[in-house]
Amino acid sequence: MNIILDTNILVGACLGSRYDNLVIRGCLTGDFKPLVSHALLFEYEDLIGRESVFDHPVALNFEEREILFNALYSVCRLIDVSYLWRPNLKDEGDNFIVELAVAGNAHYIVTKNLKDFRQSELVFDSFKVITPKQLLENPDVRYHT
Repeated sequence: MNIILDTNILVGACLGSRYDNLVIRGCLTGDFKPLVSHALLFEYEDLIGRESVFDHPVALNFEEREILFNALYSVCRLIDVSYLWRPNLKDEGDNFIVELAVAGNAHYIVTKNLKDFRQSELVFDSFKVITPKQLLENPDVRYHT
């Protein structure tokens, strides 16, 4: 199952969020196939290096975040996004995630910010935008605990 992890899922996993950790685990064990583009990889890398984001007692330290990022990257499929759809989301910075979903034939975009992906000028029926909890509780999803 092809999925795209919004950056807030990786950050949540580094901060100890249960559902985010389970989704990352599903990627690492092969239950989910995470898709990435160069833009998303750069965003992941940028975020794991920001100490201000992880100024929390339970957060992984930089070395641990880097190990997690490398492990996740090792199971990702890099997608070349050569056609820009420009769905014109409220947050322009999220358009590339929708374009990646289309280019990679994703089943789901997994995010904690569902509202960021609503009110697009273009509507795609080929994928759904859901939370980590919704993904894991979906009866159509095969996830091995």
